[in-house]
Amino acid sequence: MSHAVQNAKPVLNYYGGAWRSSQAGDLLPVCNPATAEVLGYTPLSTPEEVDAAVRSAAAAWRDWRRTPATERVQPLFRLKQLLEENLEELARTITLECGKTLVESRGEMRRAIENVEVASGIPILMQGNFSEEIARGVDEFSIRQPLGVCAILAPFNFPGMIPFWFLPYALACGNTVVLKPSERVPLTMQKVLELLELSGFPPGCVNVVNGGKAVAEELISHPLVRAVSFVGSSAVAKSVYAKAAAHGKRVQCQGGAKNPIVVLPDADVENATPVIADSAFGCAGQRCLAASLAILVGEAAKEFGQSIREAAATRRTGNGLEDVQMGPVISPESRSRIEGLIAQAERDGAQVTVDGRNPVIPRGERGNFIRPTIIEDLPLTSSVAHTEIFGPVLSLHRVDSIEAALEMVNSGAYGNAASVFTTSGEAARRFRSEAEVGNVGINIGVAAPMAFFPFSGARESFFGDLHGQGRDAVRFFTQEKVVIERWPKEWSRKF
Repeated sequence: MSHAVQNAKPVLNYYGGAWRSSQAGDLLPVCNPATAEVLGYTPLSTPEEVDAAVRSAAAAWRDWRRTPATERVQPLFRLKQLLEENLEELARTITLECGKTLVESRGEMRRAIENVEVASGIPILMQGNFSEEIARGVDEFSIRQPLGVCAILAPFNFPGMIPFWFLPYALACGNTVVLKPSERVPLTMQKVLELLELSGFPPGCVNVVNGGKAVAEELISHPLVRAVSFVGSSAVAKSVYAKAAAHGKRVQCQGGAKNPIVVLPDADVENATPVIADSAFGCAGQRCLAASLAILVGEAAKEFGQSIREAAATRRTGNGLEDVQMGPVISPESRSRIEGLIAQAERDGAQVTVDGRNPVIPRGERGNFIRPTIIEDLPLTSSVAHTEIFGPVLSLHRVDSIEAALEMVNSGAYGNAASVFTTSGEAARRFRSEAEVGNVGINIGVAAPMAFFPFSGARESFFGDLHGQGRDAVRFFTQEKVVIERWPKEWSRKF
């Protein structure tokens, strides 16, 4: 049973440049995953509050879209500095409500800041093209213009970073934003909003409405919302994509993953092991780029299998505010679901060679803890082999060749990321070319793109055409307009 910390209150909505208490009667507790303490309460905001936030954004857009790009980036410059100055407090808030370690939370906010930096280059990134004399006396050019009100539906696992895949680009391009944080982790964005207020954005440019599925659906269907950005599970991503597209909106939906890592016989196992362990168990496996299965080719199975088991068994697990390497999963329900999948794998014939269930964590009796877990000999016919576990569980699979490894990489429904560990340039080049995923790692465990590259994804891991971050984000948040013009000489005034 959770218990409330002192002064735990409902989080506030923010629209029209003002903080507002929700009139909703239903509240969801926001719990610290490591201690079960209630940190605050998320209101399940009403349709009227969603509508008010969207209309506030629509009203602000009329002037914001006409603000020169060089002026629109000035608040972003100030926001970047404020995020730097408050990084430690923001990281601590992420750890409190999300559970990851402070090191991981700091890294998350660093990535958020990178996106603000890239979006600040919008005066160049948003430039169009010009062709003179496409016919005699006729010129043709393209320009990029903002869309209008853009909705962002964010997940729980990166409450500070993922909104920034979209938010700074939307604003820099001249759009206004309504953001719905995950109802599980709304506190980080409350602090970010305080900094956005100080940055100088006009009232109504940035708005936040808290709530659950009903708030998301109101945003998806609202006639004044022009674009929807979503990150979450593939099932929900597909649903959001279909519903938003049916309402005529531009949509980008990042889904789930089952990311494979291939270890070739020539890999440097000593250096690869900690990298792969961080990929599989970092953030307690709750990230869309986490390694889910390691495909061990030939002789790699024996040496790497032994080293990864040791790395899993010795990984320090506990409260993310302490000196640990891994924190808890987000909720008791997530812990039960993950433990259930491990048990299902056992029933299907797998061996749990490192078992992280029911751990004893000092001062962690109330937390949602699972230690790193290694599953081996899992039949590919098992549903667990194709399910996104979203927890600190890595399954090991043995194959005889890189051909078999690539076949396994490309056989699943997901296509978010895949990595290969090798000292062979030829093998790496082949893997890069033939792996049917959006993000490829070569001797990299977490193939997370920098902010000036798109966060890619393929197959069931992404629905849409343009991804978050970088030039894809600029294209997503703008409408391209082509102008063809002619000015006949006889129309000119004669001097």
